[in-house]
Amino acid sequence: MRVVLADDERMVRTALRVILDAERDLEVVGEASTGAEAVSVVRELRPDVVLMDVRMPDVDGIQATRQILASLPEAPRIVVVTTFENDAYVYDALRVGAAGFLLKRAAAEDLVGAVRLVARSDSLLYPAAVRGLAAEHARRNPPVAPAWAARLTEREAEVLRLMAKGLTNAEIAAPLGVGPATVKTHVASVLAKTGARDRTQAVIAAYESGFITPR
Repeated sequence: MRVVLADDERMVRTALRVILDAERDLEVVGEASTGAEAVSVVRELRPDVVLMDVRMPDVDGIQATRQILASLPEAPRIVVVTTFENDAYVYDALRVGAAGFLLKRAAAEDLVGAVRLVARSDSLLYPAAVRGLAAEHARRNPPVAPAWAARLTEREAEVLRLMAKGLTNAEIAAPLGVGPATVKTHVASVLAKTGARDRTQAVIAAYESGFITPR
């Protein structure tokens, strides 16, 4: 898996590179110190995953994420990196298309696991934290019932609720009595009907619409 690092602090980029390059299946192929540079580097190198600092000069991580996803037909998975998990910037980044977020103080094994997870796209990264961010957003913004909710089948609605818990396809399949391949088909249908790019966007849409109520 090819990774690009975007952070305005050289020491942070160096530390991330050392951790990721030590893994056989991961390779850091590029770095950027600003959001604008990140957009340029990603367009040139086409990595699988981008670790994007949410706060950078020039163009911040939110704008850079939006520009990358809008300009590439096969865009990489973007994980925003932040100091505080309840940062409003993080939620904004998730809303525009980031696949998840990672705390700068995360342990090396958590960093590596996060990169592999978002590249695989099989479950939600840190579902409890996403739920907390969604709950805070819902507190400030009343939910609006979406048209897509009525288009979901009963099984698709059930799958979406289980996705919000951060379960993998295999973990969703077990209680439903179906195979992972069937769950994958349901997930694809949920993404299409909600207009979501990936699982994270679908779950965000479910929380913001009131389809799922954060507890």
